[in-house]
Amino acid sequence: MTNSKFFEAHQLNLIRERLLALDDSHWVILSTTQFKDPTMSLIISILAGTFGIDRFVIGDVGMGIGKLLTCGGLGVWTIIDWFMIQSATKQKNMEKIQQFLF
Repeated sequence: MTNSKFFEAHQLNLIRERLLALDDSHWVILSTTQFKDPTMSLIISILAGTFGIDRFVIGDVGMGIGKLLTCGGLGVWTIIDWFMIQSATKQKNMEKIQQFLF
């Protein structure tokens, strides 16, 4: 699977099974779907995580506003996100693909 970096390893078999059972009408929509890159999210988090830009990019607007208003939780939230932003990005990608597969 060429998009395996966008999802957690334990989710890949389930996604593969659902893709094989998918009818042809959903393939066009699914093939044009853009997933967020976890590595890019980490880079954005390191550079502009204090302002919540990383959370806005992955579509987590509420957390982005919270980080923006508190300057990244006075830096604490920003540091925590350096370790958690990649898994949060993969989870958002999984939520996006679930719209088509489940």
